[in-house]
Amino acid sequence: MCHSTDSRPPAPPDPGPVAEHEPVTLTSADGSRLAAHVALPARPPRGRMVVLPDVRGLHPYYRELVVRFAEAGFAAAAIDWFGRTTENDERGDDFPFRSHLPHVDPRNVAADVSVALEHLAGRGATGPAFTAGFCFGGSMSWRLSAGPVDLSGAIGFYGRPALVREVIPEMRRPLLLLIAGNDSVTPAREFEEFTGELAEAGVPYEAHTYPGAPHSFFDRAYAEWGEACADAWRRILDFTDRHGATAGPA
Repeated sequence: MCHSTDSRPPAPPDPGPVAEHEPVTLTSADGSRLAAHVALPARPPRGRMVVLPDVRGLHPYYRELVVRFAEAGFAAAAIDWFGRTTENDERGDDFPFRSHLPHVDPRNVAADVSVALEHLAGRGATGPAFTAGFCFGGSMSWRLSAGPVDLSGAIGFYGRPALVREVIPEMRRPLLLLIAGNDSVTPAREFEEFTGELAEAGVPYEAHTYPGAPHSFFDRAYAEWGEACADAWRRILDFTDRHGATAGPA
């Protein structure tokens, strides 16, 4: 299981003020209802970030995580997976995600990310666009390297290579892979095979493994992984600064 209701995302380095944050309901390209949580920095944004959550959708952890991204200077939105199969926006530990998850279509994920980015642009946030996903969301984020969304890069924590492999030949946008060295869901061997396949296909990627770190280590409740969390933040900011600087017009 990923983050519990007690989980809290770690703060970025040198956090700045947040102008506002709130839940919103968006409408996707097919008319479906899309629950999201938006946070905007008080200073001009360094870019836009769409957060793709774990298997339970817009869990409270991810509502708070977009505030952390706003503290890091991003206009950020976390989106839900399940608006097409339920009207209930509550995503606590008792949400029956297993019955909804098989209906999540990567094509709809791409459309929903586009809508979230458009919403952020409509609130005055332009510039480079990125995704950051976790577990199932990490896989969906990496897949967007091959998708139609105009991204400067795709970031994923502890995703599953098996959910990504089919689109490797079409991947062209830079990837950042942040890997738990003791991931109970995906063995290290699978990530080794995955990065080998990315390299063979010429996909631009960066990968870093945190030895011994468990699945969902990006949690300030795990005091022993505080250094790994801080390093992951540094890598995210470095990755987005470099690839955002080379992005074309928004």
